[in-house]
Amino acid sequence: MESTFGSILTALGTGLPVLLVQLATALALLVAGVAVYTRITPFDERRLVAEGNAAGGLTLAGSIVALAIPLAATLATSAFVLDILLWGVVALILQLVAFAVATLLIRDLRGQIESGNVASAAALVGVQLGVALINAAAMAG
Repeated sequence: MESTFGSILTALGTGLPVLLVQLATALALLVAGVAVYTRITPFDERRLVAEGNAAGGLTLAGSIVALAIPLAATLATSAFVLDILLWGVVALILQLVAFAVATLLIRDLRGQIESGNVASAAALVGVQLGVALINAAAMAG
């Protein structure tokens, strides 16, 4: 019984530092991705959320989840931090491209979101999540 407990403690001692480094790397990529996303969008999500604009809140929340999905796939399939960094950056770039394409498809996206049009926000989030799921599956490949 003690050898089993000792094995568990040994595994925890060697695995926990790796987990923490990989988690910190993925979270840093997520924060960086959200920062870039909020800078390239034509609207100020934080202001819209502070004003109670549901469309702005939905757009921001959807973008965070859409950025996190492929990062999670990268984290699940990569053994090394450099691998997580490289594929994480690729995932974030693809998600930002998806946003750019969605802005071309949804007319007057800025005006729609700023006026609180939740339907436009939902369409944007749908595009982002759809691309995120396909992106994640391709990375897990």
